[in-house]
Amino acid sequence: MVGADALVLLSDIDGLYTADPSKDASAAFIPVVNDIDATIRSYAAPPMSSVGTGGMVTKLEAAVIATASGCYTIIARGTIHKPLSALLEGGRHTVFVAHTTPLGARKEWIAGALSPCGILTIDEGAMLALHSGKSLLPVGVVSLSGNFQRGDAVLIEAAGQGAPIAKGLVCYNSDELAQITRKHSNQITAILGYDRGDVAVHRDDMVML
Repeated sequence: MVGADALVLLSDIDGLYTADPSKDASAAFIPVVNDIDATIRSYAAPPMSSVGTGGMVTKLEAAVIATASGCYTIIARGTIHKPLSALLEGGRHTVFVAHTTPLGARKEWIAGALSPCGILTIDEGAMLALHSGKSLLPVGVVSLSGNFQRGDAVLIEAAGQGAPIAKGLVCYNSDELAQITRKHSNQITAILGYDRGDVAVHRDDMVML
């Protein structure tokens, strides 16, 4: 996941219209699209250019994916000299509004789309740190269960509570993490012979439940 803030799609026209402007003089230009609904989809036509590969239909589908991932999408004319410079200077375009951020979309993906491969049990200090928006450090991990690889999703629960308080992508596999639980981050290299960073689960890869 790139986490880009904006996607620019260059076309043979300068944005989205209510109809094909080359065939319908009454076609109205649409500068901003807040929701790609059935009405907006109806404005898309089959590819109009012999050099195009998908026309407006494909561009709308790309915008659906991008905006759902927190990425604003722009359709602008690409058949002019220096099209990106023209866009930055105020050139006509259609913008599709994203209703989340790349980070927010990533956390929604972690929370809902990934099945957990293990459980990390943490102490009270680590629990307070997570609730204040910090990453989970190995020293705060009391125990773990499951067989997971680096990048897998794990549930995080506080000792004695028995219910998960967070879910995140782990930075170490289960064998590695078992060796560095209750250890300070500056001890990781001495124990493993290498390190994959100071944290067990980074705050950007974690969602509180």
